[in-house]
Amino acid sequence: MSAKRPARPVWWRNTFFLFGALILVVAVVGFVRGEDAIRDPGQKRESNLALMYVVGGVLMLGNGLLTHRQSLAAYEEEFGGNPPAA
Repeated sequence: MSAKRPARPVWWRNTFFLFGALILVVAVVGFVRGEDAIRDPGQKRESNLALMYVVGGVLMLGNGLLTHRQSLAAYEEEFGGNPPAA
């Protein structure tokens, strides 16, 4: 019996994209409702808190893109291009 080939990696399973999108949503809330809406209890007051969230979200999305490309390259190297016909 042959070993079953794993599924090709898909972008929506990479949690960097999920967390990056969530951080960007929090940033939008910060811009719309003010920084007090996203500030943690006890957190010191800093200016441009929503902008920091935007930068963090973009970095997470960039990391997701890089890791997804790397996983696709590793998959192609290991298993080749197209999946075998059923």
